[in-house]
Amino acid sequence: MRKKDLFFLCTFLTFFCNIRSQDTDLMRVEYSYIPQSDSDNVYSRFRVSLNYPIKMDDKGTYFVITPQYRYNNLDIQDRLPFDEGGDLNAFHTIGLEVGYTYKMKNNWRFGAKLGAGISSNFEASGIEGDDFRYSGSLFFVKSYKNKQAPKTARLIVGLRYTLPASINFPLPIINYFERFHPSWSYSIGTPKSNIKYFFNEKNTLQAFIGLDRFYGNLQNNRTFVDENGVAKIAENASMLNVIGALGYEYYFTEHLLFYTYAGYTLSNEIRLRDSNQENVLSINDANTFYLRSGIKLKI
Repeated sequence: MRKKDLFFLCTFLTFFCNIRSQDTDLMRVEYSYIPQSDSDNVYSRFRVSLNYPIKMDDKGTYFVITPQYRYNNLDIQDRLPFDEGGDLNAFHTIGLEVGYTYKMKNNWRFGAKLGAGISSNFEASGIEGDDFRYSGSLFFVKSYKNKQAPKTARLIVGLRYTLPASINFPLPIINYFERFHPSWSYSIGTPKSNIKYFFNEKNTLQAFIGLDRFYGNLQNNRTFVDENGVAKIAENASMLNVIGALGYEYYFTEHLLFYTYAGYTLSNEIRLRDSNQENVLSINDANTFYLRSGIKLKI
């Protein structure tokens, strides 16, 4: 595979990982832990994801298959205003995305992906219609040929839409990355901005601001009356965090590495929502510590 083709494939796989870093993951196993301040509530997550690229021709066209699984544990110890039983805590997310990308003129590349999955606490019997989620993305990538290794740069612009979700409109994606020095790189945009320092081939350190979130269906809706005497129905749960953190990466080999991130949330919300995605109950919104660690295999 030519270096130019490899760079474009890496960029596409980066997008498939929601641009959560500038790494090009083929496999990731990860654990996150977010203890909630001012309460005994805890959010934790176990995640496994894969990216399997299939080369379609010698012109840089690829088809990519991406399965993933997440176990989200929303351990709520606070007293909630409803008496219904059932498991509010454990949410399972199982999804599959497929993508297609090809080269355009002037060092541009087009990509698209479609996905479907289920995200639910599965407290009833079987899978229900409200458990399903669907997503679609379109994006364009510009690479800069005049940048020579290790100096590289790229621009990614696009849109992503997920249904249902706590935000009911397409989300813009714009991210600029540059390796401007053998020891330094940075990225600016969504959903993550960072600056990274390369000590050597095995050790890197980065500071970043990014997003972390989850969304899951409650198979047994919760009904309660708020302080104003208005009846509310909670039909799904969501979490959205804005995080500031430091991250360390250690490369066992050129392609296999261990990483750990530690930081603090700049915004932290765990909410129950109705079918229109309106907030019906805020469980926790105090800022707190954030920990994430894992192993990944990359190109």
